[in-house]
Amino acid sequence: MTIRLDHGRSGLDVTLPGDLRPLVLSRPGAPPVGDELRAVAEACARPIGAAALSELARGRRSAVIVISDRTRPVPYRVVLPPILDALEAAGVPRRGVEILVGTGLHRASTAEELLEMLGPDVVSCYRIRNHDARADEQHRSLGRTSAGTEVLIDRGYLDAELKIVTGLVEPHIMAGYSGGAKGVATGVAATATIRRTHGPAMLESHVGPGIVEGNPFRSDLLEIARRAGADFLVNVSIDRARRLTGVFAGDLVPAHDAAMAAVERQVCVDVDAPFDVVITSAGGHPLDLTFYQAIKGPVAALNLIRRGGTVILAAEMAEGLGSPDFRGVLDRLRAGEDAMTLLESPGYFSIDQWMVQHLDQVLRGVSLVVVSSGLEPDALRGLPLARAESVERALAGALERHGAQARVAVIPEGPYVLPTVRGRKLPLGRGGHDAAA
Repeated sequence: MTIRLDHGRSGLDVTLPGDLRPLVLSRPGAPPVGDELRAVAEACARPIGAAALSELARGRRSAVIVISDRTRPVPYRVVLPPILDALEAAGVPRRGVEILVGTGLHRASTAEELLEMLGPDVVSCYRIRNHDARADEQHRSLGRTSAGTEVLIDRGYLDAELKIVTGLVEPHIMAGYSGGAKGVATGVAATATIRRTHGPAMLESHVGPGIVEGNPFRSDLLEIARRAGADFLVNVSIDRARRLTGVFAGDLVPAHDAAMAAVERQVCVDVDAPFDVVITSAGGHPLDLTFYQAIKGPVAALNLIRRGGTVILAAEMAEGLGSPDFRGVLDRLRAGEDAMTLLESPGYFSIDQWMVQHLDQVLRGVSLVVVSSGLEPDALRGLPLARAESVERALAGALERHGAQARVAVIPEGPYVLPTVRGRKLPLGRGGHDAAA
């Protein structure tokens, strides 16, 4: 049996033993919308819980449109033009429109990446700016949330007369689902705000893919976004070929609620019992550009894997491990420090530490084997995980460990699928994975 995993831009074919009968988990999906430009335009004209975008824009002299960075495969070449057309038809001058890349704490998007994401017409006609979370002077304080998080938001965003937030809705390891408030509360927030919302205690609480109710991370982000203001939301869902399967526009909360409900139907796959071995991807380009992002692949498998099982991650990682900050935390682990002891030390903070914590959450309950053509040979040396030259070799080793009768599952799309065992979405924090056994 040959299975193609989402891997880089072209995919990775994996040949499994002929006597193996793995369960291949693909998202149920939804049909593509057909005329994508028309679907976005109609959603903006008949939004959920809000006036049409053209009505909201009438009389405004400035507008900001928050977009995701290159780590999210939002098809902006079809999403942005109808939004920009609505603004222009309402009389908002082009010089008053800013496209703000909601980088969070990711690196700035390059000119080449913006051209690929947005297309030459948008890049040549509109002002585009990368948010810089580290530049304190570019943010304004709006007080604190009920959880104590200081709300520090990009000044340019706050000063715009019309605030439009866009994004992709997919399972998310902290917020349950991406999109919605996350575009503001992480995308255009300052380091101090992101540090608080992504803190170690928060990530050990009731958070995980698909978990919405009772999720304190999601609640804090929603309070931040409401404080900052968001006049109009445009969120989309996509299929494996990156085609639009839904457009959800309107008020921040009801539009995102509708998107989450629709996406849950598109991505959830339920099984009766956990597995001994799970082969997963990191979702292919652009999510598997770095090890930092690729950790989302094994996190997505935690609902499905038996405690003590083996997760095999296949991801290209063409850009290596990730940011210097992330690599610095990994180096401390190589030196023998315990991840959570370090992260929970009073006063300790390093940008991107949250993905080290998610890696630690994976390793608490399972063995991880990484297959990557993009990483240097010694890139993962000294970390409590294994590396294999191919998925086939990693699987052979896992079957030696768990036996020929081991239950094996394959998730070709990685974190774009939300697998559950008997409907349970397990929190990622301490003790959450124990329920999978």
